[in-house]
Amino acid sequence: MADLEERANVVASDLRRSEEVASVRRRRPGDLADCVRVLGDVHAADRYPADWPDHPASWLTPDGLLAAWVAEADGRIVGHIGLSRSCPGDAAPALWSHRTGGRPELTAVIARFYVAPTARGHHLGARLLTHAVAHARALGLHPVLDVLPTDTAAVALYRHQGWTLLGATAQHWPSGRTVDVHSFAAPRA
Repeated sequence: MADLEERANVVASDLRRSEEVASVRRRRPGDLADCVRVLGDVHAADRYPADWPDHPASWLTPDGLLAAWVAEADGRIVGHIGLSRSCPGDAAPALWSHRTGGRPELTAVIARFYVAPTARGHHLGARLLTHAVAHARALGLHPVLDVLPTDTAAVALYRHQGWTLLGATAQHWPSGRTVDVHSFAAPRA
């Protein structure tokens, strides 16, 4: 029993420490180089993004970007998330529209979402996601996203946060590949 209590104290201490040393804030223009560096680490570990962009900084700042946030730990950027307007052809907004009867323009797309491999296990992904969802809702938009079904850690996070699977669709990417994606919608506020 004492062993379990000791382990619980260690976990609680780690959580407090991660909240003390980790923060989430709006991304600033000067952050892009560090965001690209972390994206490279994530790509090397997880193959995200599946197709490495020719211009990673531009990829992190797509047309229609409403806002982006970074997670920082010990003064270093260790995570990123973006929130964009829906675009024609986006799978998740179309599926959400079909399911709810709302216009796709009433959605905001969560994208460019990653946490450095060395910073995982401290709930930074959940904290980044919470910021983006809150901002979308403040704008009167419903958060949606697409994810590769092979990204099981991301899918687990969305399910744990109460997101609903809208469906699976084939997306045609600029690289010429066609990939299956799973589309999710945030829980209703």
